Amino acid sequence: MGETTPANGATDHEVVIVGGGPAGCSAGVFTARYGLDTVVFDRGRSSLRRCAHLENYLGFPAGIDIETLYELCHDHVRAAGCELRADLVESVQRRDDGGFLVALQSGDPVTTDRVVAATRYGGEYLLSLDEAAMVTTREHDGEVHETFDDSYPAADGTTPIDGLYVASPSEASRQAIVAAGRGARTALSVVEDVRRDRGVPEPVVDHYDWVRRRAELDEEWDDRDRWREWFAQQLPDDLDPESPALASVRESEIDRVFESYVDEDEIERRRERGQERLLDHVDDDLIVERARAIEDRTTAAHVDDNPR
Repeated sequence: MGETTPANGATDHEVVIVGGGPAGCSAGVFTARYGLDTVVFDRGRSSLRRCAHLENYLGFPAGIDIETLYELCHDHVRAAGCELRADLVESVQRRDDGGFLVALQSGDPVTTDRVVAATRYGGEYLLSLDEAAMVTTREHDGEVHETFDDSYPAADGTTPIDGLYVASPSEASRQAIVAAGRGARTALSVVEDVRRDRGVPEPVVDHYDWVRRRAELDEEWDDRDRWREWFAQQLPDDLDPESPALASVRESEIDRVFESYVDEDEIERRRERGQERLLDHVDDDLIVERARAIEDRTTAAHVDDNPR
């Protein structure tokens, strides 16, 4: 279940994501952070927008209103480097040279190496790719309906079609937080396939998107030669780690490892930046009200500590 790269890489985008809800946005964050040219199309039916208030999304103890969640998701997608476009994907077709042609309702069609489907309602726009396998029949109110078979994708989002991934619809996408997790898992499948195509050997193809404390990098592992040894140990005997191709991959991988470590000053800078960005999505009147309450408490505490 790998992917097909179009001849000459001549596509508009490396990844097209259909759907800008939790699944699609989560997928876009992971693919864009890896450096893949990613566009998210968001203008279709949304099951999440039918909710009155989201009560079970981790990290929001009092729940969160739907519009604010969407704003946060879309802000994150853009910050990660995705392009976000308000257009409806009408169909996805296979190109003769590999890759896909994505037809849009209002804009010109775009080409892409990979497609991630992340729309909760149906997958009609995919049917031209493999309709016989994608369609299933279900009975509802005494009538038989043909629908997209949400068991078509594997648990990791891959499908029998190279370069096509499905985060949603799926059997596990009925809760927003589960959909977000599935979007992330599907995106990791995309990234891992890209890494395979770029020559990363299978034993080290797994990708981890995390930031680590520089203080935790001990003397042994703060050494490129130690990582070169580790890389060589992962390879089967028939692969030469000093071959030009593998050596180039190895050095790139070591660069990624060291770039993932940050010092305490950078950690603090990112903490402050993260909280400031959250404030962008909080009502200004609530911020002012909370600031006044904090000021009042601070003033009262100062008086208590300095009685006359």
